[in-house]
Amino acid sequence: MSEQTTQSQRRVVVVGAGMAGVQTAVALREQGFTGTVTLIGAEPHQPYDRPPLSKAVLLGKAEGSAFDVDFEALGIELRLGREALGVRPGEHELETGAGPVPYDVLVLATGAEPIMLPGTEGVPGVHLLRTLDDAERLRPVLARQHDIVVVGAGWIGAEFATAAREAGCTVTVVEAADRPLAGALPAEVATRMAGWYADAGAVLRTHARVARIEPGAVVLDDHTRVPAGAVVVGIGARPATAWLTGSGIELGAHREVVADAHLRTSAPDVYAVGDCASFPSGRYGERLLVHHWDNALQGPRTVAANIIGEATGEPSAVYDPVPYFWSEQFGRFVQYAGHHTSADTTLWRGDPAGPAWSVCWLRENRLIALLAVGRPRDLAQGRRLIEAGTVMDPRLLADPAKPLKAATA
Repeated sequence: MSEQTTQSQRRVVVVGAGMAGVQTAVALREQGFTGTVTLIGAEPHQPYDRPPLSKAVLLGKAEGSAFDVDFEALGIELRLGREALGVRPGEHELETGAGPVPYDVLVLATGAEPIMLPGTEGVPGVHLLRTLDDAERLRPVLARQHDIVVVGAGWIGAEFATAAREAGCTVTVVEAADRPLAGALPAEVATRMAGWYADAGAVLRTHARVARIEPGAVVLDDHTRVPAGAVVVGIGARPATAWLTGSGIELGAHREVVADAHLRTSAPDVYAVGDCASFPSGRYGERLLVHHWDNALQGPRTVAANIIGEATGEPSAVYDPVPYFWSEQFGRFVQYAGHHTSADTTLWRGDPAGPAWSVCWLRENRLIALLAVGRPRDLAQGRRLIEAGTVMDPRLLADPAKPLKAATA
């Protein structure tokens, strides 16, 4: 049997119809895969992009954010409204609510799901913002200009608070930690962002834990009552992997699928990509779990190359990106590239009280991460310098008037 015939008979099943799943299916076709590609999604909607949900869709400036992909023309079979229930790797079968689906190669791309605030499931007026249905339920809430309490001052909390203020709502953000973005950025950086809330007319309350939610109010653990016509919870997300229990596929400390450097899982012929999977980074010397759009865009190309490479005998592609994400909040464009935890030096470029500044993290004078606020050129140049592992001159790097690419040693 020829290699082409073998490939044309292979069945790839992709579970999850978000960015990672859609891009995997598309990348397979773009890279020349001729077998069958089936994309299975739990939601009934046409596959859609998530970032616009907290912006244009939420504010009624767009009806939806469906991917501009002609699945039929690409020969990608969509099976929507089908929940994945389990995997039997030994039998090469995916179990779904509509029955078993056989596969030759399975790609897990089920993403992450928001963490509920304990005791609030089913409570009227409490919302999450993760799906298109969530955004559509919240649109009339913003239109009525309610008093809104946002629980959690992370990326999604800040983005929702921005949209709610733009819609004319009164907004209070309550955060259990001592600063916004406590889980994402060092204190010296995150505290510089706390003032953005007041600048936008929102109230940020730190060290504030929710005791309970009552009709019309959020009660904090110090007995303060905060008026709330609606509550939006943004306290993080966890990999959507509960359905893999009992499959034998290895999960990590955060219940994510443990993938190797080629994005293969512990089960034969099963890959994992996007928010549901962690991977070992040779660049940073640790396992990374990246819950951001760019990871869901880049990883699928590696998965597709390796699925095709199995049939053609090509060497396996390694996935070791420079993580990247962005956020639009309170009139600022915030971008981040890299991974800063192993840095030995932090350098500021520009005044963090001003509208545009950057933070650079170095290890042994090599740039390993960068946060840019209103300085997209710093980000673009910095990302390339991180990828190249270029040795920098810290004195030149700290001069905001000097391009990053000119601050090399």
